[in-house]
Amino acid sequence: MTVTTRLLIARHGQARCNVEGRVGGPKTCTGLTDLGRHQIERLAARLAAAQGTEDRIDAVYAGPRRRLQESGRILATALGLPLLTEPGLDGPRHGEADGRLWREVETAFGGPPQTHPDRPYAPDAEPWISYLTRATRHLAGFLERHDRRHVLLAAHGETLHAACYLLLGIPLSRSPAIGFGTSHAGLTRFERHQDAYGNTSWILATLNDTAHLSGAA
Repeated sequence: MTVTTRLLIARHGQARCNVEGRVGGPKTCTGLTDLGRHQIERLAARLAAAQGTEDRIDAVYAGPRRRLQESGRILATALGLPLLTEPGLDGPRHGEADGRLWREVETAFGGPPQTHPDRPYAPDAEPWISYLTRATRHLAGFLERHDRRHVLLAAHGETLHAACYLLLGIPLSRSPAIGFGTSHAGLTRFERHQDAYGNTSWILATLNDTAHLSGAA
């Protein structure tokens, strides 16, 4: 088997909105905590140490929100690559929930967004299933444009969920019953394999790897 394409997804480091328990949308995200920066620096050092091997990374992308941009800059600098911004990695649109406490939003909704995936969890918010539909469509196009490259995404945990549904062929209708680990600065690796007959398949090689965070707290 030959690996033709790699997709690495690094969830951002701990953000201030995470510590406060707030919905960190584009209007209210205030970036990483000191611990969050340290977490991403540990991941960046790990990836940089492997940059001269077959695990090289060709490009680093981040979504537009502040915690992703800060995470992406740390990663890109360590790898000696420019940081590219990808608007399609922006995460769910929170509407009027942006900046509110998650416990208030979830109490009013009866659970997290995936509890009722077809309903908005706040006025003008994007239903969970609508987000997944949008995100999987974007990721499919992104991977088509980056065929036979090794790319790293500094992304939200929701982006990791979307990638798992897309590349593992899981129906979006199963989303209320399925979850994936999304630790801060956790690293997930997907590999597109090709056999001697030209057949290809996506393999989830690593999910939410946090070995680089040992002692980071």
